Amino acid sequence: MAFYPDERLAIFIDGANLYSTAKTLDYDIDYNKLLKLFQEKGRLITAKYYTALLENDDYSPIRPLMDFLDYNGYHVVTKPAKTYTDRDGRNRIKGNMDMEIAVDMIDLAPHVDHMLLFSGDSDFQAVVAAVQKQGVRVTVISTMTSRPSMLGDELRRQANAVIELSDMGKLIGRPKREYESYEDDE
Repeated sequence: MAFYPDERLAIFIDGANLYSTAKTLDYDIDYNKLLKLFQEKGRLITAKYYTALLENDDYSPIRPLMDFLDYNGYHVVTKPAKTYTDRDGRNRIKGNMDMEIAVDMIDLAPHVDHMLLFSGDSDFQAVVAAVQKQGVRVTVISTMTSRPSMLGDELRRQANAVIELSDMGKLIGRPKREYESYEDDE
């Protein structure tokens, strides 16, 4: 997919989807590198990261990431995750952000030329078609190399272009590292 220096870009990251895709590909995303990469490709208007959070947890492992993203150029969009019991009696968590992403994509369409959607969820096919009707190009960033593929066929076919996430590891990945003790730094 071609990028043009004067085009206005917007990034939409389906946090849960990107997390599971990167985990499947066995690399961690360096969100500073990701932001810098696309800032160099055009005029980045916004970078939004969407995720649901459990409200009643004293500590959520995702909170430090949300704080980091918020302080480093991302607009973080959250909503409370819902817990429910399935028919087998197991506790489940539901926190779908598809509607929030879709509404923001439609709202921003008149103000951008190119949207980058980090998700492989075919539920986005309709909103991608809607913003394309407004003249916006949409690049989907996900993976087809995993088994099963993390990129839905309907979304792949609708997108103007697809960037294979597994090919971006050197550009936006960060090395895996073991947890270090910060006491050694003192």
